[in-house]
Amino acid sequence: MGLIPKYGGGRPSQLSEQNKAELKEILSKRDDWTTKEIKKLIKDEFGPNFSEKHVRVILKELGLKFAKPHPLDYRRPLDAENQLKKT
Repeated sequence: MGLIPKYGGGRPSQLSEQNKAELKEILSKRDDWTTKEIKKLIKDEFGPNFSEKHVRVILKELGLKFAKPHPLDYRRPLDAENQLKKT
């Protein structure tokens, strides 16, 4: 039998569940967000100023994926997939 901690689990979140739901809805409107853009969006819409690391933690809590975008080559033809299928 071990000791049971008698604390409430830490400081309450600066974003309420309703705020997190609103944030997820806003983020679903676009696919190409950067962490800096999300950080600024949270500060402008909801108030708290989080670090970029904590923004990634929030995204993980919301079930969203954090990925780096692949750069597009400006020389790539618009119908590259069709040309590839033909060969």
